[in-house]
Amino acid sequence: MARYLVRRLLWAVFLFMAVTVVTYVIFFVTPSDPARLAAGQGASPAEVQRVAERLHLNDPLWKQYGLFLKQLVWQQSLGESFVNRQDVNDIVLRAAPVTASLVFGGAVFWLLISLPIGIISAVRPRSLIDRAAMVFVLVGVSAHPVWIGLIFAYFIGYKWGLTPITGYCDFINPAVGAECGGPVQWAYHMILPWLTFMILFAALYVRLIRANVMETMNEDYVRTARAKGAPEGRVMRSHILRNSLLPVITILGMDIGLALGGAIFTESIYSLPGLGRQILVSYENFDLPVILGITVFSTIAIIIFNLVVDVVYAWFDPRIRLT
Repeated sequence: MARYLVRRLLWAVFLFMAVTVVTYVIFFVTPSDPARLAAGQGASPAEVQRVAERLHLNDPLWKQYGLFLKQLVWQQSLGESFVNRQDVNDIVLRAAPVTASLVFGGAVFWLLISLPIGIISAVRPRSLIDRAAMVFVLVGVSAHPVWIGLIFAYFIGYKWGLTPITGYCDFINPAVGAECGGPVQWAYHMILPWLTFMILFAALYVRLIRANVMETMNEDYVRTARAKGAPEGRVMRSHILRNSLLPVITILGMDIGLALGGAIFTESIYSLPGLGRQILVSYENFDLPVILGITVFSTIAIIIFNLVVDVVYAWFDPRIRLT
């Protein structure tokens, strides 16, 4: 286990370096003038030059990247925004809970839907439920989240008035002067984003669970258990579901980690101030420190989730040894 964790940490360092280097290089080959942006549109050439020197924008690329790493490791700081001088740590910490609310809430929704539908479809293939589930999978995989979000916002939010269309309420500590706050208002404002976000994943998981359960039902050990007279419920719980759901755990951890990097479409539709929306705004302004900050956070989140999934996977299946 210790060797495995050390090896994963070394891979994490390599992945972190690769992602941040590529992000740096992409921004330097893209035509932009961050010094002009940081100094303001009305700044004189001398003021722009002073800002470029203060931000080390005239230094070679390798030196700028080295300063970024030094600042991150020794000061645990992601720097300041070129646009508004805000601390990037504060920007990321302010946006991350919004994206986490969307992703984790959406994950609960898509598991609650995909698990029963996928299992029933596998147990009763070609039944009416199975055919309806396959239609749901086809629609969920084919429809774009923006289209789904607009449909939900029009009918559920606007036409029927069941939920708010836009806005976000803080779960624990709403800001002074905020219009809403608390767990109830938080969940009420997140219903539409959760529904929009979970459709694609629920469709994919229904198909994955259905295929895994059907394959496991034909295994020799399942037929042996039934031949020995084991109750069908026990066969389903102990032999079929336990083995067929192991790949779901792996995919779930990867999906949650990736989605934390930015549920861009859903956050844009419902005006959620999360990481996805923030990175779009920063990209339009060529705000490299904020983009790098969100990239670093997303990379670390993906690495941590993958590591947790591997450990949980080994706990569920004792045949797997982490070496």
